[in-house]
Amino acid sequence: MRLSLIRNLKFGPQVKELRLHLCQTSPESQGAREFVQKHYVNIKKDNPKLPILVRECSGVQPRLWTRFELGKEKSVPLTNVSADAILKMVENIK
Repeated sequence: MRLSLIRNLKFGPQVKELRLHLCQTSPESQGAREFVQKHYVNIKKDNPKLPILVRECSGVQPRLWTRFELGKEKSVPLTNVSADAILKMVENIK
């Protein structure tokens, strides 16, 4: 069921970019890594013109950044957050 919901995840024109910062090995970033593996392809297919950046850096705390019109940015920490919880956060981006 979750796959069918994610297939309909389209962002409006106010969302200009998504960035996901994560560590390749830390347990705190496990949910972020799983999110990329499970959901990145479908989100990108539904939003082909939206830049979705995955930034990996050793030791970094996981965080989701959203850039909106006029350069406004919002971020949420993803430390120890599950892939499904991250998906819910992404679904609620406005």
